[in-house]
Amino acid sequence: MAEMWLSIIGLGEDGLEGLTDASRAALLAAEVIVGGPRHLALVGAGGRGMVWPVPFDVAPVLALRGRPVVVLASGDPFWHGAGGSLTALLAPGEWRCFAGASVVSLAAAHLGWRLEEVTSLGLHAAPIARLRHYLAPNARLIITLSGGAAVAACAQWLTGQGLGATQLWVMESLGGPGQRVRRASAASFDLPDVGPLVTLALQAPPKGPFLPGAPGRPEALFAHDGQITKSPVRAVTLAALAPSAGALLWDLGAGSGSVSVEWCLAGGRAIAVEARQDRLSNIQANIDRFGLSGQMQAILSRLPDAIIGLEVPEAVFVGGGFSADLMDRLTALPKGTRLVVNTVTLETEALVVDLQARLGGSLMRMDFAVAEPLGRLRGWQAARPVVQWSVVL
Repeated sequence: MAEMWLSIIGLGEDGLEGLTDASRAALLAAEVIVGGPRHLALVGAGGRGMVWPVPFDVAPVLALRGRPVVVLASGDPFWHGAGGSLTALLAPGEWRCFAGASVVSLAAAHLGWRLEEVTSLGLHAAPIARLRHYLAPNARLIITLSGGAAVAACAQWLTGQGLGATQLWVMESLGGPGQRVRRASAASFDLPDVGPLVTLALQAPPKGPFLPGAPGRPEALFAHDGQITKSPVRAVTLAALAPSAGALLWDLGAGSGSVSVEWCLAGGRAIAVEARQDRLSNIQANIDRFGLSGQMQAILSRLPDAIIGLEVPEAVFVGGGFSADLMDRLTALPKGTRLVVNTVTLETEALVVDLQARLGGSLMRMDFAVAEPLGRLRGWQAARPVVQWSVVL
């Protein structure tokens, strides 16, 4: 075991008064106390204080290795705090943590909400649209934001989504002498003087235009020019791709990027490759619409060269542009990579039939039709059949 030199202390708005005896002892023994200006002032760090650099960087702390050091963080240092950034670079035994109550715990306790029934998100550095996937009838969320302007933007976004009836609790300085909690609906939000240290609790209405929770979401939800994997085909495709949390998808010939969006909504990450600039713009619009920046990336490039240098994926979907040359490149991927190819042309169908005979996997043909007007009556309008090859390389 390495020698312990770093103490990570979760600090509340009540400062030293809210700390345990063990936390205070670590502070007294520290040669250097690292934190934000507000935290350093709360504990009276004085000449031992060292302010975090801007932009944030843990290197100055690591340079103190071997000396008794305290790092101050808000509440629970391992909930969107400095704790995880530091300990990822330390050996077991180098650090100990005195965790405080996170703002999520404080907010839930104030409202009487069960924590196991609450979704918590850190949106101080993420798009508000990321909420979209988590909003459901009566859903309760607790999120952190970067100040009053962000709270107002969140209320405006909710109202624009048709969810103006969402109830908001604006919570400032939770757990301290300056604690303030105010309530409003998203549609009527006009609270003044919201400070920079703010937590927002939300309760969605019982009914509303919520995002469906299963793959195969309606085409109308996506920006597209008609080049989109249709809803029923997309549902089957996602089942074949088998997304999992954190897994990376290559979406090649992405069109609108709808398959990538569905993959990311299931918890994965995606790189969507498209050769046309106008369609790449639709992909970027869908990234923004579903709040998937950081999870999903759009690349303008042509196949098969587009895949050179990309991070190795767990799965690959080819919705357009499949060829023997591309397959030659894909065979170099690690064993166990999942590949799903959808085809609509006879030539590409012939290629995947041959590949399935040689490499295995499964072939499926999907035919479906939708009811459309036919004169004064209605009739079935058949879509182009799709042949899908699914294989684990």
